[in-house]
Amino acid sequence: MFVLGKERDYIIHDYNSVKGFFGEYRFLSNFHMADVWYEGILYPSTEHAYQAAKSLDNDVRLEFLPLTCSQAKNKGQQIPIREDWDIIKYDVMFAVVFDKFFRHKDVREKLLATGDKYLEETNHWNDIFWGCCDNKGDNNLGKILMKVREILRDNPGREGFIL
Repeated sequence: MFVLGKERDYIIHDYNSVKGFFGEYRFLSNFHMADVWYEGILYPSTEHAYQAAKSLDNDVRLEFLPLTCSQAKNKGQQIPIREDWDIIKYDVMFAVVFDKFFRHKDVREKLLATGDKYLEETNHWNDIFWGCCDNKGDNNLGKILMKVREILRDNPGREGFIL
C-alpha cells in the first residue's frame, strides 16, 4: 500500500487488524462517498449525514448536501447543536454506517472481506471518541464497523431488516 502524509507514520494494515482507514481501506472512512439515507434525506456520505443530524432544522440539514466531506465536518462544528446530541450521537453514527454498508453492495463486500480483523479509526487529529490517536481512544467508529460487519455476515439476505 502507498500512503502519503502523516498517515504513513501510524497506519497498520496486517493479518489481524486495520488501523487507519486509508489506502485500500478508505471505504471504511466516513469521508468515503457513498449515499446514505437519514431521516428522509439522502446524503452523499456518512460524514454529511452525521454532521447534519446535529441539527433538528431540515433547512440546515439540507445545507450540507452540496458540501465536500471536509466542509460538512467544519459546518457541523459551527452550527447550533441539538440538546440531546451527546445522548444520541452514537445511535446516529450506527444508523448511517449501517445504511452505507447495507445499501452499497461494493463496500458491503469489502467490509465482509475484512473477516475478523480488528478495525480501528487510527488518526492524527486527536479524535479519541470515534477513533484512536497515539494508542489512546475509545474507537467507537471501529466498534460500530465491526458490529455492522457481524450483523451483515450473520444475515446475508435482506430478511429481518427494516429500513
